[in-house]
Amino acid sequence: MADLGVVERVVVGLPGTEEGVRYGMRTWKVGGKAYAWERPFSKADLKRFGDEVPPAGEILALVVEDLAEKEAVLAARVGDGFFTIPHFDGFSAVLVELEKVSEGVLKEALVDAWLVHAPAEVANDYLAKD
Repeated sequence: MADLGVVERVVVGLPGTEEGVRYGMRTWKVGGKAYAWERPFSKADLKRFGDEVPPAGEILALVVEDLAEKEAVLAARVGDGFFTIPHFDGFSAVLVELEKVSEGVLKEALVDAWLVHAPAEVANDYLAKD
């Protein structure tokens, strides 16, 4: 299973990645745009869960290409720790419960998120080496 240490090991290998802080949470950007960030639940998020028990542990948000891709990722990754919440309705991003996702799946998802904002030349060079 994965954790933020795995995230750190993966993103360090993605060219042009910069780590920063946004809204008090660690955020990873490429081309000046965030592609992954820590995303604990807010009080409003927790309230929306109602009687449902929210996912526990470290949560990571990842951008996806568009809303169709979001639906495809969520459908393909049922049971793999990928989910969404009402706060993300209409937003091209998914959430990942790190303790439920394998390192390999997380790496793939991080690379896919990075590719959304990576400059074309940088992305092409990375993909040619991989």
